[in-house]
Amino acid sequence: MVLWPILVSALLAQAAPVQSSGAREPSPLVEELWDAARAGDEARVTAALDTGADVNARSRYGATALTFAADRGQLPIVRLLLQRGADPNAQDTFYKMRPLDMAVMNGHTEVAVLLLERGSRGAVAALMAGVRNGNAALVKASLASADLAPENVASALAAAKRAGNAEIVAMIEAKSTRVAAETPPAVKVDRAMLQAYVGSYRSEGTGLVLTVALDGDQLTMTPPGQSALLLVPTSPASFRLADAPGVTLAFAGRAGLIERVVLTQNDQSQTLERMAAGAAAANAPVDTPVERGAVDPRPRGPARPWPAFRGANAAGNGDGQGAVTTWNVSNGKAVRWKTEIPGIANASPIVWGNRVFVTTAISSAGDRTFRTGLYGNVAPVEDVSEHTWKIYCLDHATGTIRWERTAFTGLPKVKRHTKASQANSTPVTDGTRVVALFGSIGLLAAWDMDGAPLWTAELGVLDSGWFFDPTYQWGHSSSPIIHDGKVIVQADRQKDSYIAAYDVTSGKQVWRTARDEISTWGTPTIVHAEGRDQIVTNGTTVRAYDPASGALLWELGPNSEVTVATPVAGEGLVFITGGYPPVRPIYAVRSTARGNISLPKDQTSSAAVAWSNTAGTYIPTPIYYEGILYTCGNEGILTAYDAKTGERLYRARVGGGGSFAASPIAADGRLYFANEDGDVIVARTGRTYQELARNEMQEVIMSTPAISDGLVIVRTLGHVYGIGAN
Repeated sequence: MVLWPILVSALLAQAAPVQSSGAREPSPLVEELWDAARAGDEARVTAALDTGADVNARSRYGATALTFAADRGQLPIVRLLLQRGADPNAQDTFYKMRPLDMAVMNGHTEVAVLLLERGSRGAVAALMAGVRNGNAALVKASLASADLAPENVASALAAAKRAGNAEIVAMIEAKSTRVAAETPPAVKVDRAMLQAYVGSYRSEGTGLVLTVALDGDQLTMTPPGQSALLLVPTSPASFRLADAPGVTLAFAGRAGLIERVVLTQNDQSQTLERMAAGAAAANAPVDTPVERGAVDPRPRGPARPWPAFRGANAAGNGDGQGAVTTWNVSNGKAVRWKTEIPGIANASPIVWGNRVFVTTAISSAGDRTFRTGLYGNVAPVEDVSEHTWKIYCLDHATGTIRWERTAFTGLPKVKRHTKASQANSTPVTDGTRVVALFGSIGLLAAWDMDGAPLWTAELGVLDSGWFFDPTYQWGHSSSPIIHDGKVIVQADRQKDSYIAAYDVTSGKQVWRTARDEISTWGTPTIVHAEGRDQIVTNGTTVRAYDPASGALLWELGPNSEVTVATPVAGEGLVFITGGYPPVRPIYAVRSTARGNISLPKDQTSSAAVAWSNTAGTYIPTPIYYEGILYTCGNEGILTAYDAKTGERLYRARVGGGGSFAASPIAADGRLYFANEDGDVIVARTGRTYQELARNEMQEVIMSTPAISDGLVIVRTLGHVYGIGAN
């Protein structure tokens, strides 16, 4: 399911927080209504309504039974709910979508047509979807709606002619003729004025770039990665999007020069400044007089372990380990070994001494469904066949499997996302034992370094998924950490989230603290300040806890509704990022903070928060290295900040872009980025950007590499590689 409002609402999402309807739990009767609507069970829906369930009862995010039924294409249920008084125009509070939008987005034509016939608004998107998909029934129903402006019909006609569907063209032409006879004259803007608006505009806060162009005598706007959208003038300096009701652009400047554009939707606005001609080149890699592929002459130090997700305390620092910059999988250059691992897993490798540990989950059905790329689908993979969860120990020098152990064989209790696996969490080791967490079966298990089982702890199923509709399961991925003899687990799920500590020698629970959290996917981080340690967690509220007792030390909001990145520490600060609506912050929190340190409105710093901005990133964890904080977005946009002040040093596109899920790591003055296409891009650290190498692994990469004792250890979807000087 791709969220069609990404066109503009996602661009505006950080302009103001999106309010949910509150955290009050729905009654069991209402939950029964929603579940029955999703399942398409008419008898249960009827019984719930007859018993008194409110047909328009709203979820925490404003969704109704009709929303859920339309999303699943349950036509009889949609008809029944409408008959019982369901509001076809009820919009959720997060995505601002109606049931019609859900139906159109998922290709449920009959449901969409019925909703249009019953008076649903949103015909513009339905019309364009019908044209795009050649769906005459949807086009016909959309054209019958009063929710269309002349420019909507004109845009649809142009699109239909390009598609060459004669039947749809004829329908829209007939509508266009009727509309033309009823429409007052349009606002005319001189072509010279239109030409003055042409250019690129960028939001300093978000990095969003919009391109405005002139197509004949019509102005268009192109968002990143999308086709041009027609702008319709409402005054000489104001325009609205033809195919997105309620979206406006207003150009402004001084002395006849256009300097900015204000983009507005639903009373939320953001300002984009005009970029100087050629400014886009500033995002290109900066050339310096250094040979591409050169290695900094930094000394090789003693071997250090890489004991957890992204190494020690998620710092991602492999300095002094002799990491190479270039290699070639095709001819074997600098490829010391390659080991096949069965199944699918996103868990990253860890290293201690001469041992490399990885986990996996193997489907008995052989379902290897996996989809990479930049998309917004929420439907999980349906494979709930018997799986085998395993841990492997590889020899660091040769890649030979030293031992493998089965943690559990049985049915997964939750489904996985199309970009996830049943073994997402990275294991952790303290050099005496290795601990793995398998959230989909709620199992925490420990072995000694030679593979002897030590203990297991049953945590209960960690059901993590889409906050908007809990039946869309995505799988748990927060990784365990070890601190002061305790295994720390952040267990954020659909209900009853918590953080807990378990004795590393026995698996017995030491403490457990409830968290008022929805599903999250980041790993906790230990931060040391003034002789005291704290556990910092990402979430819709950022929180820190006492590792000894689990007591809450400080909290901070607002944050994104979906958080994935792990907090990182440096310069006496802890850095937290979020890259999903309603807000996309970067917070630089002083590690001495206590209490509720949320910033007052319109304030970006305080005694507890050194600096903040609204340019946070989503999945990859940021990295602090030698005084600079680097954030990498899913689309490969790298931004470097002075870690102390928050000053932006540069923004660049890594390796030409793509989709990035693995987190960056660093070693000896170089940054390593692994993208989902299987490239490992190496760039120089510092206040300017320079790429040194691109290394093609020829397989999908979702896991974050490890660096230890002369090897860069890269895990692809099917193998683990030891990369080092031959």
